[in-house]
Amino acid sequence: MKATKYFPFLTGVFVLVIYIFTLAPSVIQIDSGELTTVQIIAGIAHPTGYPLFTMIGYLWSLVPFPLRDIVQMNLLAAIYCAAAAGLFVRISLMVINARDNFGKIKEIKKKKRKKEVIEKPAIVPGTAALLAAVSGALMLAFSKTFWFQSTSVEVYSLHILLIMVIINFLILAYLKGGDKITDKYWLLFALSLALGFSNHMTTMLILPGTAYLYFLKYKFNKRSLQRLAVMISMFAVLLGLSYAYLPLRTSYNPLMNWGNPVDMERIIRHILGKQYQVWLFSSTESAKKQLLLFINNIPSEFYFSLAVAAAGIIISFNYIRRFSVFLLISFLSTVLYSINYDIADIDSYFLLAYISLGFFAVIAVVKTLIYFYPEGKGGYKTAVFALGLLITLQVYFNFSKVDQSGNYAYEDYTKSILNSVPQNALILSYQWDYFISPAIYFQLVEKFRKDVVVIDKELLRRSWYFNQIETNYPAVLNGLKNDITLFLEALKPFERDEQYDAGLLENLYRRIMTGIISTNIDKRDIYIAPEIVENEMQRGEFILPEGYTIVPDRFLFKVTRGSAYVSSKDPDFSIRFPGHKNQYIAFIERVTGSMLVRRAMYEMQFDKKEKAALYLNKIIKELPGYPIPPELLAAIK
Repeated sequence: MKATKYFPFLTGVFVLVIYIFTLAPSVIQIDSGELTTVQIIAGIAHPTGYPLFTMIGYLWSLVPFPLRDIVQMNLLAAIYCAAAAGLFVRISLMVINARDNFGKIKEIKKKKRKKEVIEKPAIVPGTAALLAAVSGALMLAFSKTFWFQSTSVEVYSLHILLIMVIINFLILAYLKGGDKITDKYWLLFALSLALGFSNHMTTMLILPGTAYLYFLKYKFNKRSLQRLAVMISMFAVLLGLSYAYLPLRTSYNPLMNWGNPVDMERIIRHILGKQYQVWLFSSTESAKKQLLLFINNIPSEFYFSLAVAAAGIIISFNYIRRFSVFLLISFLSTVLYSINYDIADIDSYFLLAYISLGFFAVIAVVKTLIYFYPEGKGGYKTAVFALGLLITLQVYFNFSKVDQSGNYAYEDYTKSILNSVPQNALILSYQWDYFISPAIYFQLVEKFRKDVVVIDKELLRRSWYFNQIETNYPAVLNGLKNDITLFLEALKPFERDEQYDAGLLENLYRRIMTGIISTNIDKRDIYIAPEIVENEMQRGEFILPEGYTIVPDRFLFKVTRGSAYVSSKDPDFSIRFPGHKNQYIAFIERVTGSMLVRRAMYEMQFDKKEKAALYLNKIIKELPGYPIPPELLAAIK
């Protein structure tokens, strides 16, 4: 079919059109705000730094689009994922058409000697191959986790595309690579692998399967090791050039400068993500929990299409064994590594496993078509209908789960918090996923309420963060120089994995938190987020300066002196919650509702029933279904 070469592109365009319907119009949860900001201002992202992601994003942000900055950057994520779906079609066709090289190995006897031959599968008609490749791509593209990466800024959207690029060059190298030590196909593979590592370190999960194909082709000998050494050298050079972005950019002290990687010690610590390694291989219990999560989540990724992928796992070993072994190794490597990472947002770490299932689905479809249409006759009408139905059902069930097109909750919540405080106020919080990360975007990119000082209490545990505060909020740390110097000295051995004084470190950390309030209370209004009050203050880990207390003030607690009544503005905010709610949206609803209840109870302490009713009516209007204490409702009647 002459038109076959256009189908990878056409598939990508079709997928992109669907993705646009679910594209987020604003920032969403977790790192979306921070990563968008880093791309637009060319800053330094959280470990491992993601230099390639940042540089491409920065160049994209310079392209003149009649779109809001955040929408333009979210669109790039959709383009990455759609391009990956298109490349998936190309790889699938390449594998199917070169099935002789991946076929089943069979040992036969001939004149008392053993000879290895490759069983040649039945000829695959072009239409069958194309139908299998496109249907597999759509099953993958509209699986829940893959699709979700297209809705907003995240490093995993580019990671998906780069994994496809790596697999593409790996298959090309396996099929066409020659015996030269400097074979161009293997060098291209090495370069693509370096690009993958320049974006996300979980690219390493492709290495076990790669080693299998490489040594299967070249065996384990001196020449294969020499070729490997050349590949590693080129890989290291490109990887080094990519990560050189970190010290070069940090030398300009950008507004977002996570880790402040100015020297080799900080650069290595940042690239290796030392602060996150505590969650790796933490316990067998956490591994079991994450494994159960993965198993329970798979059916909701593919729905009925999962049966096709499962059939492909079985069929493939009698049809295209070598490629199937590669897929199985990649699948198992991904799952075994990822279940040992004890984080909440683990879904994205299973992406290579889902990609492997997509390829297994392709094999199942093509083998089924050969079986029912051995001569390629009949027009495949029944097969097209069946596959179309499977994919349509998958899109139908997953659409509402991934749809972010009406999600303004994080923008409204963040702006409402910032607008709830007066000029030059200071907020202490650690709501990274819901408030702090979005605030980074709105303050640094859209310049919204940039006067408000937002300090992440947990990031105060990191040495680089003090430089970040000094850059963005000069004078906030004045009066704390001595405590900060002592803290940074005590922190050095901790960050270097050396012996450290945990008691001294914690005491100095607590002094700094209290000191931020005592040295700023006469200059600006200070607010504390509810999670600090409910946790650290309840446990005695965070203490207010003597003579001060807190009162609920809409979304936050205001630090005040004495016990006199403290007035607050009316709750005139509005939060646009999306139709489909997850744990992050539920958190915003819970915290907002609980703070409004607390304020209503505070008003009742001073017999201000009308004001209390105002807050309770706001709950009823904005958060229908939120449980208001019956005694409070009765008291205002």
